[in-house]
Amino acid sequence: MPDLVYFYTPFRLFLTLSVMKINNITIVGGGNLGSAIAKGILAIKEISADKLIICEKRKLRIDYLKEAGFKNVDSNIKNSVKDADLVIVSVKPQQFTKVLEEIKPNLKKNQILISTVTGASLAQIASIIKVHPTVRIMPNTAIEIKESMTCMCFNNTSGEQEELIFNLFNKMGKSIVLQEDLLDAVTVLGACGIAFALRFIRAATQGGIEIGFGSELSQLIVSQTVKGAAHLLLENNSHPESEIDKVTTPQGITISGLNEMEHQGFSSSVIKGLITSFNKLSAIETNNI
Repeated sequence: MPDLVYFYTPFRLFLTLSVMKINNITIVGGGNLGSAIAKGILAIKEISADKLIICEKRKLRIDYLKEAGFKNVDSNIKNSVKDADLVIVSVKPQQFTKVLEEIKPNLKKNQILISTVTGASLAQIASIIKVHPTVRIMPNTAIEIKESMTCMCFNNTSGEQEELIFNLFNKMGKSIVLQEDLLDAVTVLGACGIAFALRFIRAATQGGIEIGFGSELSQLIVSQTVKGAAHLLLENNSHPESEIDKVTTPQGITISGLNEMEHQGFSSSVIKGLITSFNKLSAIETNNI
């Protein structure tokens, strides 16, 4: 009898008796997120390139994906999903119902359906494909370089299937299991958050140009600084203010700059931006499926 395997997330404890294996993966939707997931899967060498299919119908996107080096790009959903262990659907919300209807006749009981589609709940998915192992995930585009923050929730899945999916995405960054009602907030904080962080980097880069650096050097300095700041929090398990205190001295230049940013509304604008995105998502999600 195989050893029991335990692993823990802050929100869930899994107990399994064996380990499933992934042999084939199909990603339905070859847009920015779908192709980023594909790159991440190939980067961790979970499967070989010939076992990964991207299903995409747009001719221009198909050409792009082939030029990017993906070996299997297919426009036929039936052919794409028939042998897949995992079917990852990464399409626009307004396309999701149609795609699910196309996939439904071709889904087998042992296949796991994974959705990245914003606002489409597990209950809504089940209303179309009925009782089937289903996972909602919310990664971000840093998944292509194995640095995503991926949050997930499950429906009609076994502990073994849940462990399989958790471990797969945890290899491409960090994964946590959340209750589904937090997935919208995760979309804003973790997925939209990539754009918000990059906008700060862009702004700081422009400031660097103002004070004397060329654009490439300024961006390098800012990017590495932001990377270092994030690692301080992750590695030390510390609060941002405790790390800020280490670099602010009485009457110093750091505190002067921080105070001016706050006077100009830095923190409040970030918070308001997050809330605005969340409110917009809440307003439109009922029309997604």
